[in-house]
Amino acid sequence: MEHLILKSISVHMKDKKLITIHQHGFTKGKSCLTNLIAFYDETTTWMDDERAVDVVYLSFSKAFDTVSHSMLVGKLRKCGLDE
Repeated sequence: MEHLILKSISVHMKDKKLITIHQHGFTKGKSCLTNLIAFYDETTTWMDDERAVDVVYLSFSKAFDTVSHSMLVGKLRKCGLDE
């Protein structure tokens, strides 16, 4: 089920040009490692400039597992994400 939803969302995001160059997750040629490197580079630059840096980590993996898939598909269809 997750694979079908990911494919539908990916196509929609690509067609609407909603994915920026800063997107790492679910993007070909990018990964958690490239995200970490980019994050580290930007954060250390800010710290070198004596700027304040706050970091918040969020994980949605468990949230996806607890959501009703039929409800999620219904809401995605309302947003124009048909199969």
